[in-house]
Amino acid sequence: MVVSVIRFFILFAFCSASFGQEAFPSKPIRLIVSFTPGGGADLTARVVGQKMSEQLKQPIVVENRAGANGSIGAAAVAGAAPDGYTMLLTDRGALGVNPSLYVKLPYDPLRDFEYVGIVTVAPYVLVSDPRLPAKSLAELAALARASPGKINYASFGIASMAQLNLEALKARMAIDLTHVPYKGAGPAVQGVVAGDAGVTIASPAGVLGFIRDGRLRALAISSPRRSQLLPDVPTLAEAGGGEDTMASTYFAFALPAGTPRAIVDRLHQELVRSLAQPDLAQRLNAAGLEPSGMAGAELARLVREDIPRFRKLVQDIGIKPE
Repeated sequence: MVVSVIRFFILFAFCSASFGQEAFPSKPIRLIVSFTPGGGADLTARVVGQKMSEQLKQPIVVENRAGANGSIGAAAVAGAAPDGYTMLLTDRGALGVNPSLYVKLPYDPLRDFEYVGIVTVAPYVLVSDPRLPAKSLAELAALARASPGKINYASFGIASMAQLNLEALKARMAIDLTHVPYKGAGPAVQGVVAGDAGVTIASPAGVLGFIRDGRLRALAISSPRRSQLLPDVPTLAEAGGGEDTMASTYFAFALPAGTPRAIVDRLHQELVRSLAQPDLAQRLNAAGLEPSGMAGAELARLVREDIPRFRKLVQDIGIKPE
C-alpha cells in the first residue's frame, strides 16, 4: 500500500512537471533589428521573420533599435531574458568591428550571445563614376597611381564596412584614394552618381538601377562567384583585387547567452526551412541578398576570426576607439 502511494506521488509529480513545460514557442517572439527600416538588415528580418512566423505558428514582431553601429539593439538583446522570446538581427560590423571601435562596448560578442546562424550574406559591388577614364579595377588602380590622392572614395561613415573594405583594397592594390565619409550607404552612392566622389561600394540592389542606366560603372563584386543580378561584373578575385580583400557583410540571428540549446536548435531549424522556400529565396536574391543558413557554431567561429582582423584594419587606418 505504501509503495503504491509513493508510486502515485512520483507519477503525479512527473506529469505535473511535464504539463508545466510549455512547448516553444507559446507566445510572440520579439525580433530586434539593430538598424533602421528600409535597408538589407530590415528586409532580411521582415521577410524571413514572416516565413518563420508561419512555420512556428506564432507572430515574430520586428522592432528596429538603431544606433551606435548596431550596438544599441545588440545590447538590448544581450540583456534580455534567455528564453527564446527576444532575438537579434544584426550584421558583421556590430559583431566583428565594434569591439575595436568602442572602449566600453555594452556587450561582448563572444560571451553574451547564443548564435542561431547567418540568415543572408550581402556582397558589395565596387562602383565608380563612369566619367573617370577607368573601365576596370586595373585601370582604376593605374589612374590612382598616376594621381595619388586625387580620386575620392565615399564610405558610409567613419569605421563603416565601406571604409574598412576600401582601405583594405587600397593596401592590396598599393594605391592612394582620399576618404570622404557620408551618412549612410545611400548618400555615399549618390555622392558618386553626382561626381563628388569617384568610387564606393554598395549592395547590388543599391546600385543596380544606376549601373543599368549608365550613371555608375561596376568594376567588381566581393563574392566568390558572380551575382545573378550582375552576371557581367567580375568577382574581386577575377578583377585582380584578391579573393578575401573585401569582406561581404552578413545579417545574422542571435539570442541572449544562456538560452536553452533546444530553443537555439529549433530556431536554426526553422531558419533553414524558411530559406529553402523558393518564393523566399527569390525575393531575397532580387534584393541582392544571398540566403545562407550557416549554423551558429560556424558564425561564432567567424566572429572570433573577424575581431582581430578588423582590429588590425582599424589600427592601421588610425581610428581611435570612442
